[in-house]
Amino acid sequence: MEHLIEIKGLKKHFGNLKVLNDIHFYIDKGEVVCLIGSSGSGKSTLLRCINVLETPDGGEILIHGKDILKGAINVNQHRVKVGMVFQSFNLFNNMNVLKNCMEGQMIVLKRSKEESRKKAELYLEKVGMSQFLTASPAQLSGGQRQRVAIARALCMDPEILLFDEPTSALDPEMVGGVLDVMKTLAQEGLTMVVVTHEMGFARDVSNRVVFMDKGVIVEEGPPEQIFTNPQNERTKEFLSRYLN
Repeated sequence: MEHLIEIKGLKKHFGNLKVLNDIHFYIDKGEVVCLIGSSGSGKSTLLRCINVLETPDGGEILIHGKDILKGAINVNQHRVKVGMVFQSFNLFNNMNVLKNCMEGQMIVLKRSKEESRKKAELYLEKVGMSQFLTASPAQLSGGQRQRVAIARALCMDPEILLFDEPTSALDPEMVGGVLDVMKTLAQEGLTMVVVTHEMGFARDVSNRVVFMDKGVIVEEGPPEQIFTNPQNERTKEFLSRYLN
């Protein structure tokens, strides 16, 4: 079976620092994969390579069997298919909530204003933000801004959504609301790769958990295996605080 995304032998270094070292990784349609590990283990860099925000130094990234690192790709079209939600929201501060969710649709997907508005309203309602259509991002809490960022990504009808520590910049009481939105998306079958420190979410929502350390994948498997019976010493050590 062809994977939606398959990564073979991916390498990335910054100067002398090896950030990714021979990564082999795949994602199937409808899967929720959580990447866990200490800060600096290469999780976010892996996502950024998939989204072409970083250029790998070696290896292949196959999407539907086609290597996106070979030949020129249309980066905007690629990022429509492979959407990304960042920890810092990345909303346009000069536009209200509704326009934030319409702009990409009109410019990249060439949708009409009316169609873009309908789609934006639909997804803003889905994430519980329909009463804030005319608010500017500055008027919103961090949790609300992140929900708008998720709605904006969904408006582009991505095949897969990458989440880079979507709750790490939020106050603790706002984390739950964002995770609830993500749980709903997972239940609806959206393909998701999530870099997270929220171990409860990784355990309860993902189909597969991937533990990274020092630029390599140390261990991966179903959440019940990784959380109750990790095989690798480094995984056990990392999870010991959470499991206790």
